[in-house]
Amino acid sequence: MKPEILAPVGSEEMLSAAVRAGADAVYLGLNEFNARRNAQNFTLDTLGEAVKYCHIRGVKVYLTLNIMLSDKELDRAVELTISAARLGIDGVITADIGYARQIKRKLPSLPIHASTQMSVHSPAAIKPLKELGFSRVVVAREMSKTELQEFCKKAKEENLEVEVFVHGALCMCVSGQCLLSAMLGGRSGNRGLCAGPCRLPFGCDNGTGYDLSLKDLSLIEYLNELKDMGVASLKIEGRMKRPEYVAAATKACREKIDDGKVSSEISSALNGVFSRSGFTDGYYTGRLGRDMFGIRTKENVEDSSSVLSFLHNIYRNERQSVEISAKLSVKENEPISLTLSDGQNSVTAYGDLPERAINLAADEEFVKEKLLKTGGTPYIITCVEIDLDEGLSLRAAQINELRRRALELLSEERGKTPEIEVSDAEVSLENRRVDGLKTVVKIDNLSQLTEKVRGADLVVLPFDTNLNDLDLKEAKNFAVELPRGIAKEEKVLEKLKNFKEKEIEFALCGTLSAKELAIASGFKVIADIGFNIFNSYSLDYFSKDCEGALLSSEILLPDVAKLSSKIPMGIVSYGRLPLMLTRNCPIKNGKNCNECQRNCTLTDRKGIEFPIRCKNGFAELLNSKVIWLADRLDELKGIDFQVILLTDEEPETVDKVIDAYNKKSAPIGEYTRGLYYRGVE
Repeated sequence: MKPEILAPVGSEEMLSAAVRAGADAVYLGLNEFNARRNAQNFTLDTLGEAVKYCHIRGVKVYLTLNIMLSDKELDRAVELTISAARLGIDGVITADIGYARQIKRKLPSLPIHASTQMSVHSPAAIKPLKELGFSRVVVAREMSKTELQEFCKKAKEENLEVEVFVHGALCMCVSGQCLLSAMLGGRSGNRGLCAGPCRLPFGCDNGTGYDLSLKDLSLIEYLNELKDMGVASLKIEGRMKRPEYVAAATKACREKIDDGKVSSEISSALNGVFSRSGFTDGYYTGRLGRDMFGIRTKENVEDSSSVLSFLHNIYRNERQSVEISAKLSVKENEPISLTLSDGQNSVTAYGDLPERAINLAADEEFVKEKLLKTGGTPYIITCVEIDLDEGLSLRAAQINELRRRALELLSEERGKTPEIEVSDAEVSLENRRVDGLKTVVKIDNLSQLTEKVRGADLVVLPFDTNLNDLDLKEAKNFAVELPRGIAKEEKVLEKLKNFKEKEIEFALCGTLSAKELAIASGFKVIADIGFNIFNSYSLDYFSKDCEGALLSSEILLPDVAKLSSKIPMGIVSYGRLPLMLTRNCPIKNGKNCNECQRNCTLTDRKGIEFPIRCKNGFAELLNSKVIWLADRLDELKGIDFQVILLTDEEPETVDKVIDAYNKKSAPIGEYTRGLYYRGVE
């Protein structure tokens, strides 16, 4: 079975470009609550027309509602989704667990797809996704061919569809784990308004000068491999790009799947319409490094303008892709009738009574020739049955008019919206009492495990801790932090076994895979910031198997107090927030790991330095300043625990920080209040 070609749509012209170039499905957003809020997008009125247009042509429509949602937004988001479902959308793409649970309650028959914003890298996430009601997952773009093969195998066993990005922009950061735009300018990628600061100059010694800017992805060469793996949907990125770009990428995928190759004309046009110094397949092939990086050059821009006219011609006219059968009945003393069928819908149009021929009677060859002229429509007649009495007259105009009316009737049937069940099921949310602020300290290395740190309510150890060097004394107040990026689950399970042997009870987990592996290994789980918890319904989900949950670092403090939760809630009150999680270390553009010694920085165009730390096969870009809330602790209303996040602090500084937080002291050195007071757009 051929995989679905899924094209991006940010405007009505892009819609026709995608459909006419050969898309099997499109994804688009409304003006609210989608991850491309700066695209033209759709209203409910134009969405209805878009769905009808697509369904007539056999194309599915998926609605993107893939941002973090607050409590006050959730009801509106659900209301919009119900309206969209009644218009006939074929599914919704989301990353917000609370919203997903509400949609499965309200619209049990509407398919939901897990956005790539959910940071799914490994098979352990499949089980919880299925339990949440997801029918498809858009996997992380950082997966290699081998990892993807294993994931698809496990997903097939659980009847979970897999969607893979095959062409378009690559974020440097794992989707769903980026705070760079939010922290630097208040425009949140997790809320749909990423400003793209990673495309600006960020440099390391001997690097490219743009060491956070990756070339665009292109896996079109490997589409048949992906098909053989069982990938259900081949996704093209680009809701903010031009219609000509969408046409080029969609046409290239269509040719590759149907013909096994891409024509030289389309390949050349695709390379020209948009690139950042070319394309990369580095994650899929495992060829990471400097060759994956690139920027949009003057030459790239000039190339794009030269191919626009050619690409516009791809979608100038209808694509005849809907195969139908036709049965024409021309019987004496009966109205002429034409029945059209697409295999599911059947319609019949009637004409006048046929007349006896005076000179030349109609024959089947003449009738068939006229009947097959469906140009300018999405239909192509592949099977014709003609029941024609001898000696009857039939004009070309009669056949044309009958065919036109029959096609209109068929389009009406294909464009009808099905009835959809809307449930009135509700979830009751509970509040727990806050018993005072507890302190959790996350250390980066064992030198930071001072006596003052040991006095915290809970100490979180890094996953790469050398357990032979660890003196736990009493392990009751220790936890282990699992990686947010997991490539090899077997290694994680083995390491967890070692932590368990040290009688460590708790695990801090920021992804569904990490949570499942920790629970399977017998740990009590605390949900980390990687989950982007932003509303009470998400908190309710984690209450079933977690001991506590860290809220999104983009949440406003006043909103925290309004959340309902059955489990303790926490925030990061001190430390350098991780702004990016990336599998492609930017420092390697200029240095090898021996030269780096985990003590390198990236410098932006303003001369501000951002530390980089590498762990467990991934790299983290840390904020240039620490969050400081020691003097604001009395304002943490509704919060049960604070997290002191240690990264590059020396032991002396560690103790000063602990003392300052015990005394609620004023800031030491440069600091930020994070986003807790200013919020994000």
